[in-house]
Amino acid sequence: MAIVLGLDAKLLRGTAGATGATEVKNVKDLTLNLESGEADVTTRATQGWKASVATLKEASLEFGILYDTEDADFTAFQAAYFGNTPIALFVTDGNGSGLDADWSITGFSMEQNLEEAVTVSVTAKPTASTRAPAWT
Repeated sequence: MAIVLGLDAKLLRGTAGATGATEVKNVKDLTLNLESGEADVTTRATQGWKASVATLKEASLEFGILYDTEDADFTAFQAAYFGNTPIALFVTDGNGSGLDADWSITGFSMEQNLEEAVTVSVTAKPTASTRAPAWT
């Protein structure tokens, strides 16, 4: 079994329409949420058990980034949020496997804890694009 450490994982960003190629180094903890909707397919044949099938998939990405107005990664996420412009993100395990899509930045919340550096909590969700999200 090959153990993958979070510190070896990568977030790559770029221009919407193409796979992100610029590594975002200013990222703290990152969570990729993957879920599916479900449809009830219960019938008498399921013998008293409720049955479901997966339908549309959903993804969201949440991560922290240090507040640094001179950092190109920070300003790219800030511009994508305030400009409502899509950004290409590839969330990878560091070995090339992960989710690649064009994303909308839907959350950009600043945290100003007394004993910590100021950070921004970023939330992203796949957006309408010519590129459907793909797991590579």
